[in-house]
Amino acid sequence: MILLIKYLLFALMVVFMISAAVYSYSSRRAADPLVKGAKRSVMNMLLGGMLVTLSLMSMFIFRGSTLNIVIEAVFLVLGLFNIFSGLRSYSYYSRARSRS
Repeated sequence: MILLIKYLLFALMVVFMISAAVYSYSSRRAADPLVKGAKRSVMNMLLGGMLVTLSLMSMFIFRGSTLNIVIEAVFLVLGLFNIFSGLRSYSYYSRARSRS
């Protein structure tokens, strides 16, 4: 069962990574600053999800060491902050796009 969870988390991390690369490329190609900001905020959320997934994967793979627990906690907090800031930025850009 834990092996299945590990593979699912790895597949989810790969999906997050590819999606973040696609949004990064499309945000660089966008001419409108509001569209560019919205795509970058989605990319930020995807990178945050990737960090959360990476921390969960390391929780299942490594056990016991204090250093591992600290690194997992840092990745988890950083990922959650990226998701939060991406949501906040996306709401700002979507409101700005609807006004114009």
